[in-house]
Amino acid sequence: MILVTGGAGFIGSNFVLDWLAHSDEPVLNLDALSYAGNLANLRSLQADARHVFVHGDIRDRALLDRMLAQHRPRAILHFAAESHVDRSIHSPDSFLGTNVQGTFTLLEAARDHWSGLPAAERECFRFLHVSTDEVFGSLGPADPPFREGDAYEPNSPYSASKAASDHLVRAWHHTYGLPVLTTHCSNNYGPFQFPEKLIPLMIVNALAGKPLPVYGDGLNVRDWLYVSDHCAALRTVLARGRMGESYNIGGWNEKTNLEIVRTVCALLDEMRPDAAGPRERLVTFVADRRGHDRRYAIDARKIERELGWRPAETFETGIRKTLRWYLAHPHWITQVQSGAYRDWVSTQYGANA
Repeated sequence: MILVTGGAGFIGSNFVLDWLAHSDEPVLNLDALSYAGNLANLRSLQADARHVFVHGDIRDRALLDRMLAQHRPRAILHFAAESHVDRSIHSPDSFLGTNVQGTFTLLEAARDHWSGLPAAERECFRFLHVSTDEVFGSLGPADPPFREGDAYEPNSPYSASKAASDHLVRAWHHTYGLPVLTTHCSNNYGPFQFPEKLIPLMIVNALAGKPLPVYGDGLNVRDWLYVSDHCAALRTVLARGRMGESYNIGGWNEKTNLEIVRTVCALLDEMRPDAAGPRERLVTFVADRRGHDRRYAIDARKIERELGWRPAETFETGIRKTLRWYLAHPHWITQVQSGAYRDWVSTQYGANA
């Protein structure tokens, strides 16, 4: 069995579904079901005995100890995190609580569990920490993409909290010998993504005929990674990654935010035309967010060279799959657009929400 933290969130739930599509090894899934955690993402596993769900917080040490003692997982994949930069600017305390204190508590529970395993099981145990490219800071237009050995220069409360968690994971390996792996991914997109992030927000608003809020001049650059490619990379790192190493996982798809928005508009116009006209008419530029990093880019050659992984999807194929999924799941969209979500979007984007 493997333990997945945050397995009802966007990337975590995609990973759980992907894992059980490729393996019969059971998944113990721990999630606090905060605003972005959604058991509806895992509805297809409702009667699947391979999926064991536990509602709980990674900061609850007693719960972690009970779960580890009862289920004895051979690996922990740590997805659980507060992950939205905008929210971290408004409420940094929750990011420090989950991303820093939560990771520390999980590492200590994992260390005690690992230390008590028989020698053969201890040798095979892994702790895979899922992190972000944002810990490396912001790139200039001509700067080379982030590499694994680059210095950390986090610029937001979110990226600072993730950088702190990365450092904890590294320290627990070097001080205590805990067998860890760390991955840094670029911007993910795909099914089940909560519509506060760029692509699902644009899809949801465009379908509703609402303004499409774009920060600043829209020319901030990100590298885009289809979520199923990320899941495949994580399975590869868990199976063959070198203990103590970090691996960058990117999609080789650098695009500006404005390019992304225009692509979403054009594809929606093709797949579900709007009688009112092209959806690009809805693009609305709003005040830039504080500390907005200009460019991220991932150099993913190490994972290709050492482990043989490359993304299967181009942005063109991945974005079409994403749009088809959202168009086919209007009930999911309605379900996640609670009053709390509407209040958040209104606060963040004001009259342009």
